[in-house]
Amino acid sequence: MNPLLTVEDLVVEFKISKAKFRTPDGVSFTVMENECVGFVGESGSGKSVTALAIMGLVPKPQGRILRGRIIFDGTDLLKVDEHPRGKKISMVFQNPLNSLNPNMKIGKQLTEVLEEHYGISHKQAIEKVVEIMKQLQIADPEEMVKRYPFEYSGGMRQRVMIAMAMLCEPKLLIADEPTTALDVTIQAQIIQLFKQLKSQSKTSILFISHDLSVISQIADRIIVMYAGKICEISPMKELFEKPLHPYTAGLISSIPDMKERKTRLKSIEGNVPSLIDPPSGCRFHPRCQQRMKKCVESEPPLFSIKGRQVKCWLYEGVED
Repeated sequence: MNPLLTVEDLVVEFKISKAKFRTPDGVSFTVMENECVGFVGESGSGKSVTALAIMGLVPKPQGRILRGRIIFDGTDLLKVDEHPRGKKISMVFQNPLNSLNPNMKIGKQLTEVLEEHYGISHKQAIEKVVEIMKQLQIADPEEMVKRYPFEYSGGMRQRVMIAMAMLCEPKLLIADEPTTALDVTIQAQIIQLFKQLKSQSKTSILFISHDLSVISQIADRIIVMYAGKICEISPMKELFEKPLHPYTAGLISSIPDMKERKTRLKSIEGNVPSLIDPPSGCRFHPRCQQRMKKCVESEPPLFSIKGRQVKCWLYEGVED
C-alpha cells in the first residue's frame, strides 16, 4: 500500500484573549490507500482540530497552522490555492442535525454538492443521490429526498451525511465522532456502513472517536492522542493485546468487561492538563504510575518498536 495522506510535524496554534495554546502540537502520521486509521483520545487532545487542518477548515482568526506539511495524493495541501475538500476529501461531522439545513429539503442539500462540483442538471443529480442512498441501504430514498432533516431520526440523518460525503467518490473520508449521539444498535449499523464503504469503494477512512471500543470495530491501525501529542501508533490487534504507552493501557483497562461483575469501573487518576500551561517533559507524567525523573525533565521522541511507535521513555534503548 502507498501513503494517501502524510501529515508531518503539524502544529496548530489558537489564541483566545491573551492566552495561546497548541493542539495538535508536532503531530506526524500516515493514512495508506484503502486503510482505516482510528484516532482516539480524550476531549481536547487535538483529534478534531487535526481533521479540520486536513480539510483546510481551521477556524480563523483564532486558529492558524503554525508549521507542518499535509501531503495528500502527492500534493502539499498547505501550498495549494484550491483545496480538494468535497471532491477528493470529504468529512462527516458529529451532529448531523447541526450539519444539515433544517429549512431545506434533503434532496436539495445533496444535489447542490453534485451541481457545484460537476455542473450536472438537477434531474441527473437527483438520480445520482438516489443511487448512492440505495447503496447505503437507505429505505425509500425517492421519498426521503422530498423531506426535511427533522422528519428523520439521528441514525437516518447520519446516513444522509455519509451519502453527501460519498457523492463525489472521495479518496479520503474523515469521520469525526459519527456515532457519538446514537444509541448502541444504530452505532453498530453506522460502523457496518463505513466498513462497507471501505471494502466496496476502496475509500481510505480517518475515523475519530473518544471511545476505544468503537474504534476497535473498524480501524486497521490506531493513533492514540493525549493533550495535543501522539502517544502511540499501532495496528489494532497488537494495541489491544499489548498496549505500550501507560495512557493507552489506562484507556483499555477502563473499558467495561461484560464477562466480569465489578462494583466500580477503572479510571485514570488525575485530570487532563491545561494546554495553555502544559506539563514539562512528557505531558502524561502527572497521571502516570510509571513516571521517572526523565519523564518530568524532557519530552520523549516516538520510539519504533516492531512496526509500532510509542512516545515513552520506558522504551529508550529497546527500539528498532
